[in-house]
Amino acid sequence: MNELRKIVVDLIDLTEREWLFFSTNLKIKAYKAKTQIVKEGCVAKNIYFIESGLVRTYHLHAGKEINTYFACDHQFISTFSSFINQSPSFETLETIQDSVVYELSYQFLNQMYKESRKFEKLGRILAEKNYLCVLDRTYTMQTKTAKEKYLDFIQNYDEKILRNVPQYQIASFLGIEPESLSRIRKEISSS
Repeated sequence: MNELRKIVVDLIDLTEREWLFFSTNLKIKAYKAKTQIVKEGCVAKNIYFIESGLVRTYHLHAGKEINTYFACDHQFISTFSSFINQSPSFETLETIQDSVVYELSYQFLNQMYKESRKFEKLGRILAEKNYLCVLDRTYTMQTKTAKEKYLDFIQNYDEKILRNVPQYQIASFLGIEPESLSRIRKEISSS
């Protein structure tokens, strides 16, 4: 929880009392690899801070998994559209590795917003970061070649994600076929 505290305090400068209010309402959960934390069609009740582990979001299209996000140690994740709107999720949130997470419920988040403007600021900052991530991903997907997408991915994503996410899931995330990713990786390694 020390890393979560550092991140939150750096973002919104909490007092000890505010941190205690926040932290005592978090729930710690441990999930085995390949656990579906939020299933497609269910409402996301929580946002998660990953203490350790590796998690992804994906949806199904014509029976094929389309990966939409990867997160690992000290990052936040949820099926954000479902969480924000409290509506059924079109995505699944699933662990890739055994993972330990802190859960922050939708109800508590809204209670925090009422308690302090600092917590409203935290929500705004997290929403802004999520928006910028989506904007960057959209730009990348619409304007870059397959090789440029992969180079961007290896430059901007955590080493743990690069080492531990199966290549077919990375290919799906980049919108390319696994065979194309294999060729790109071979080309990069030989240059």
